[in-house]
Amino acid sequence: MLRSLLAVGRTFAAHPMTRDNQLGAWSRFASWHLRSRLSPEVVAPWIGGQRLVVRRGMTGATGNLYFGLHEFMSMGLVLHFLREGDLFLDAGANVGTYTVLASGVCRATTIAIEADPGTARDLARNVEINGLQSLVTIRELALGPSEGKVMFTTGLGAMNQVVSEHREGIRIVPQKTLDTVVGEAAPAFLKLDVEKYEDQVLQGSIGVLKKPSLKVVALEATSDWSLGLFADLGFERAFYDPFTRILQREPNKLAFSDGKWTRSNEFFVRDWPFVEERVKTAKPVTVLGKTF
Repeated sequence: MLRSLLAVGRTFAAHPMTRDNQLGAWSRFASWHLRSRLSPEVVAPWIGGQRLVVRRGMTGATGNLYFGLHEFMSMGLVLHFLREGDLFLDAGANVGTYTVLASGVCRATTIAIEADPGTARDLARNVEINGLQSLVTIRELALGPSEGKVMFTTGLGAMNQVVSEHREGIRIVPQKTLDTVVGEAAPAFLKLDVEKYEDQVLQGSIGVLKKPSLKVVALEATSDWSLGLFADLGFERAFYDPFTRILQREPNKLAFSDGKWTRSNEFFVRDWPFVEERVKTAKPVTVLGKTF
């Protein structure tokens, strides 16, 4: 227990949203643990009048209660880039925190893709409680390089993933390519979080990645192959500071803390001037008393 609390404290000290007010983070941490023991489901106020339905074990969602924006740089980029009328692809949507930001705060249309049936129900709950059904389409399936079926873990929350061998706790789920799911639609932003299955998903997304409308890709991990793919398609590695709204090609001060990466996704931008203008002219958002 002490070791876990020390790790939490280090994260509070490093995160851009809490490093200057760690006491506030500890207060929210304590409040969540108390409330989650009194009720199996907590409906928590979030950004821009949106709410999150959170239960114990939803580590990504609970992180947003502590930090305001758990993945600060990528979530900040979503908030500053997307506009009403844009199409956001939330591939590996989990319980829908990015979906709520995109459609609830920015009023963008979202295709939210989640393979685990239980997690997809939690995603639908967060869409419903915020009244976003007209803006969000949920697809309950896995993404990959081809059409078919794959083995998928259960009971691991945000860590559920495609696996190659059958074992206890595995279910069979349908798999489609992102190209098939998107069809003729014109997405502006792709967020991809599929737990080490990124390359396989990207292999089935070449058509989407070639669409001129797609300006930003955020994903959890890259490989030599995917880095080459992005370069060939005109995407540049980017770093973003939501506080200053500066988009740059070199790591910024938020990218590191004590020599370690701050938790966030990797970003790739195409049509740099367009994206830069978008983030500079976005309406300000207020999170935990900070407006940026």
